[in-house]
Amino acid sequence: MGQTERASNAGSKSPLNGWISRKDLAAELGLTIDTLGRWQRTRFGPVCIKAGRKVFYRRQIVEAWLLAQEKPRRKKAGGRK
Repeated sequence: MGQTERASNAGSKSPLNGWISRKDLAAELGLTIDTLGRWQRTRFGPVCIKAGRKVFYRRQIVEAWLLAQEKPRRKKAGGRK
């Protein structure tokens, strides 16, 4: 096996495939890093893991959490008659 084959195989088996950092997730969602940190402390938002001081989110979990946030709009009670 040549060096280029090993390098390409190593890239596909990265332990971080499918994971996203807190900074990158905040940028994708248009939120601040502090908001994601607050969500973690209050146990709101997608589940995350800590590796030392770094925080990572599994992309599949984030997508599932976002889908779970979809709620049908309810009609307001009352209104004009």
